[in-house]
Amino acid sequence: MRIIPAIDIIEGKCVRLSKGDYDTKKIYNENPLEVAKEFEAHGIQYLHLVDLDGAKSKHIVNHKVLEKIASNTNLKIDFGGGLKTDEDLRIAFESGANQITGGSIAVKDRETFISWINKYGPEKIVLGADAKNEMVAVSGWMEDSKEELVPFIQVYQKEGIRGVICTDISKDGMLEGPSFDLYRKILAECGPKLQLIASGGISTFDELPKLAELGCEGTIIGKAIYENRISLKQLEKFILDI
Repeated sequence: MRIIPAIDIIEGKCVRLSKGDYDTKKIYNENPLEVAKEFEAHGIQYLHLVDLDGAKSKHIVNHKVLEKIASNTNLKIDFGGGLKTDEDLRIAFESGANQITGGSIAVKDRETFISWINKYGPEKIVLGADAKNEMVAVSGWMEDSKEELVPFIQVYQKEGIRGVICTDISKDGMLEGPSFDLYRKILAECGPKLQLIASGGISTFDELPKLAELGCEGTIIGKAIYENRISLKQLEKFILDI
């Protein structure tokens, strides 16, 4: 199972929110590159970089942060937040993203999102399926949609999507543990080809082997690292032991 730390960006700074609420913003570091380099120094190869300003503005904003991290580390960066147009996507890839995650656009503009899958391939395009009570949420989680989570994922599997990041919003940033039952259900109903990345609620190191056992292909860890609930040393050992 891949370990994918998260860096969420507001105004160029590394922050975390609780349940996606911008009013709960807590700044952890003014310099995201410093954070990324520390991850890399502990054997981490992947990074989930989220442009929260972009998610709110509905277009890419913090691409300079992406460019800085991509050009100064070897991390494979998955970038998301506010990607709505072909131009946003072009900027993200030219700034060094290894792949991008599309969430709101996959709900609101299927045609464009499917065109991205066809143009760039499923290795480069990840589906962001963020949910509250098993219903997909969009626009930086400020809006609910009428999309049920599992059928939503299945529709995109038919379009070629393999990688899916699923965040249970009720768990995100709460350090109360991930949604094991939800991930179990998704994996059971979407089949073994799904590369499910668990996100939200990771609070202790012991949860990681459980997610791996369930069949998650990766897990995104945010606040648990920043609040020292899980140390980078522990993650380094986990990666070496895989």
